[in-house]
Amino acid sequence: MLRIVDTRTGHLVEIPSVRRHLLSICVHLPADDVGFVLGDLRALLVGDVLARTAELHGLQARTFRTVPDLPPEQAEALDRALSALGVHPPHTVGVHHPNGTLCAAADVHVHACGTAAQEGVGGVLVDVGQVGPASPESGVPDRVHLLAPGFLDAVVPEGTDPLAVRMLMLGHAHRVPVTVTGTAFDEARRTLRDWRQLVADWAQEPSGPIPADVLRHAHAVLADDLGVPAVLDLLATVATRGDVPAGAKFETFAFLDRVLGLDLAREVGHQHRAAT
Repeated sequence: MLRIVDTRTGHLVEIPSVRRHLLSICVHLPADDVGFVLGDLRALLVGDVLARTAELHGLQARTFRTVPDLPPEQAEALDRALSALGVHPPHTVGVHHPNGTLCAAADVHVHACGTAAQEGVGGVLVDVGQVGPASPESGVPDRVHLLAPGFLDAVVPEGTDPLAVRMLMLGHAHRVPVTVTGTAFDEARRTLRDWRQLVADWAQEPSGPIPADVLRHAHAVLADDLGVPAVLDLLATVATRGDVPAGAKFETFAFLDRVLGLDLAREVGHQHRAAT
């Protein structure tokens, strides 16, 4: 059973309807086109993780996106940036419409901070916490204008793996505000690098089953209001457990990366190629 807090009531509700096995998710971005803030990208990331979690729990998921009426080159720039951040393409992209036709029947509506909910639209409402203005040392602007060649460069500090931005966001519950700092980016970069190296090392050992207690806990926290930060904590613990064989650690990280989308197996095989 997959549950998430409905912003309207503050209570956990089961999604989707028990009569169906398809979860329909609509991510709503602000209707203006003066530029996206990092919180808007975070809403798209939350929708992506929710879809991945649903699929891990045996549901089919379809995502929709409502966006401003963007010129083609700006829409393409946004798509390239989201691809770099590991966000799967939506089933449908539509321009904002006053009656919300595109997403009216969605099971879950994910709203970027400051995006008003449509009146009379059913489904679960999920408001994503804002991302605070970046501090000067982070190098990331608060508001990013959609200029075709430079959009991704504006979102991601120079020399940073874009997925480190994803990891930074995943480290916070989706309803909790995030303050972006250079220190936070450094920590996300370092953890991502270290985990990829560990996964590459573990991949050279015989495979082993994911520990039952780890699997149960991961499913439980993800099913309970999308507890992705708890999954990251779980992986950090598994990485240091002496009672879990290396091959089982590899399988655990690879399995949960289906939700995290951090490309944790990126370095697998690199040592072998270097040696030859």
